[in-house]
This record gives sequence, structure tokens and C-alpha cells, in this order.
Amino acid sequence: MAQFGINIIGNNVKIFDSVYLGFPPRYYLDQIDFPGCIIGDNAVIRPGTTIYADVKIGDSFSSGHNVMIREKTIIGKQVSIGSGAIIEGYSEIGDYCNLQSLVYIPTNTCLGSHVFIGPNSVLTNDKYPPNGGEDLHGPVLEDYVSIGANTTILPGVTIGNGSLVAAGSVVTKDVPPDTLAIGSPARFKPLPSGAKRR
Repeated sequence: MAQFGINIIGNNVKIFDSVYLGFPPRYYLDQIDFPGCIIGDNAVIRPGTTIYADVKIGDSFSSGHNVMIREKTIIGKQVSIGSGAIIEGYSEIGDYCNLQSLVYIPTNTCLGSHVFIGPNSVLTNDKYPPNGGEDLHGPVLEDYVSIGANTTILPGVTIGNGSLVAAGSVVTKDVPPDTLAIGSPARFKPLPSGAKRR
């Protein structure tokens, strides 16, 4: 494990080799005693994980292999991030979330609590790439949202509380609460009773 800055690590945290904690973003590159990351109790951080400075993570966190979490990200308790996932920073993730392997979360994204995101899913924040600039807004996934594998969600889209996005869908507009979104572009249907999570 390599540490940068001043990190705060909770009790009973298992950190494997080849982990980087408090990695400096550009604005800390010329500093030594900058604030690192904060990690709560009972975390498991697997090889290849890089957690940048100014990241706050709650208790019972788990990372797969080769995870990257960029600066200014806030993560709640009992969150699991799968292998190869990338969280680009300036984002919020609530409690009890499960992001599967190879999920991509762009800058300025907000996930509620009890959110599930299937493998290879991509959230985006730039309407006209590679325009970039400061006007980047990722999606908002409200509580109890489930996202199937290989899904794409466009910038600024809100997925309503308790909704399900079917695997392989491309979501181009807001999804109402308790709704099934399916297809490309996604169409809305009533949420099947078996898909309700709350």
C-alpha cells in the first residue's frame, strides 16, 4: 500500500498490496501534507484500487480489483464497487449501493441509497462530446433504482425512485418512479410486481 497526504483509516480495515490511498489530484500535486482520503470501519480494499484525496467513504466498504475513485467523491456505508469500476469524482453515492464490475460513473453524478448497477453499464455527463467544459451533469439515480447490465444513461437524466432499467437499454430522458425502462431509446412500461424492491 502507498499513501499520499494525510489519510484517516477506520478500524478493522483490510488493505492489500498495490493500493494507493490519498492519491493527489492536480490541485495537490505540489503539496505534501494535503488532506488524503477518509475510510470508515470494516472496509476491504483489494489490489489495484486507487482512492484519491478528498474522498470520504463510510463503514463496511468493499472494492474489487483495479477500482479507481477520483477526488471529491462521497460514498455512504455498506457500498460495494466491483472490479474495474471507475468513479470520476465530484459525485455522491448513498448507502447500501452495489456497483458491479466495469461500471463507469462520470463527474457530477448522484446515486441515492440501495442503488444497483449491473456490469458494463455507462453513465455519461456530456451532451455533446467532446465539448466538455464546466457544464457537465451526470445522471441522478434515486433510491432503490436498479440498472441492468450494459446500460447507457445520458447526461442529466433522472431515474425515479424504485425504477428498473432493463439490460442493454439506452436511457435518453427522465424515468418516472416505479417504472420499467426498456429498449434503445428506452420506452416506459409498468414495473413488474416481481421487480419492486421496497
